[in-house]
Amino acid sequence: MRDKTRKKVAIVGGCGHVGLPLAIALAPHHPVCIYDIDMAAIELVKRGQLPFLDDGAEEALAQALAAGLQVSATPEQIPECDYVVVIIGTPTDEHLNPSFTSIDRLLHQLHEVLRDHQTLVLRSTLYPGTSERIHNQLRKRGLQVEVTFCPERVAEGQALKEIRSLPQIVSGFSPKGVSAVRALFAPMGVEIIELTPLEAELAKLFNNVYRYITFAVANQFFMLASEANVDFYRVLHAVKHRYPRADHLPNAGLTAGPCLFKDTMQMSAFNNNRFFLGHAAMLVNEGLPQFIVNRMKQRWPDLADKTVGLLGMAFKAESDDSRESLSYKLKKILSLHCAEVLSCDPYVKDPALLPEAKVLEKADLFVIGAPHRRYRTLDFKGKTVVDVWNHLGRGAMI
Repeated sequence: MRDKTRKKVAIVGGCGHVGLPLAIALAPHHPVCIYDIDMAAIELVKRGQLPFLDDGAEEALAQALAAGLQVSATPEQIPECDYVVVIIGTPTDEHLNPSFTSIDRLLHQLHEVLRDHQTLVLRSTLYPGTSERIHNQLRKRGLQVEVTFCPERVAEGQALKEIRSLPQIVSGFSPKGVSAVRALFAPMGVEIIELTPLEAELAKLFNNVYRYITFAVANQFFMLASEANVDFYRVLHAVKHRYPRADHLPNAGLTAGPCLFKDTMQMSAFNNNRFFLGHAAMLVNEGLPQFIVNRMKQRWPDLADKTVGLLGMAFKAESDDSRESLSYKLKKILSLHCAEVLSCDPYVKDPALLPEAKVLEKADLFVIGAPHRRYRTLDFKGKTVVDVWNHLGRGAMI
């Protein structure tokens, strides 16, 4: 029989970027079972392999499996678990409004396996008020489940390290629920911050939207400097050098991925589409690929005769995640204005990508889409590299 003092955790969607690092982090402290429907990912995890890149997580996964971490494609263990962690959020639809379809469908499925007195832990980003909506729905269905929202706030690729070190926000609709999620995360030794569910939902969105706006500031400055034929990075160095009030101004670059743009649009919807600062940031960040191509056309009037090599299709450096990557948007725009676009990435799995050596050989000039470390040591044979990120340290004049 199971030790009654140990609390069992089920993580629904536990083989993904959010769920798997959490499962690994919790495994030394609680019995953890993963439930997922991605069979390919399940098989990889069972073999001790990560389905994606996360620094230091593969060794920790092996340790978690040895300690009893379970992985399943069926939910039969969920009824016997004390905690059910749900890794699903509220995406935006084609009109950039929050969509509840996925989470409603999952809740309908979970209704068959949830039981009274369990603690439901909502983990992914939610449109403000969604936690309460779920709480009310479960109550109407007669389920006495403690609904809590404990958002993840980690950077993809560093998730396991940050889960173990960053403060954890917890929230719930009763003291019992809050006490339960404190007990879930406390063994990891992280600082715990208690908020109401709505406060926690806003805190998660504020984190992501702040980053998105900050990147837009840098990208707008880059555009202004470029149109004045000034190297943005010479100015940026002067702005930041031994001047602490500018420390947080980032480099320019393609700002994308599955979270920042989406969450900015969710914040806008929550503010009755009057979040003008967020809209402005979206126009800047989403407009950068077109700006790059426009500058290239000005610099190379014969761009239509050139083959362009696009290096890096992930949404950020040292990642294999191409979801919502602006490199693909850049590729689409470039294809309208040059002879051919050849793209590659050492991490992204996409049959449309070419071997790096072929791209280096065939292209007349290059654009760095994702600043992977390896690109700093490539031999470009004297060909021009468009480097908005200043990844090569040569400036970013186009």
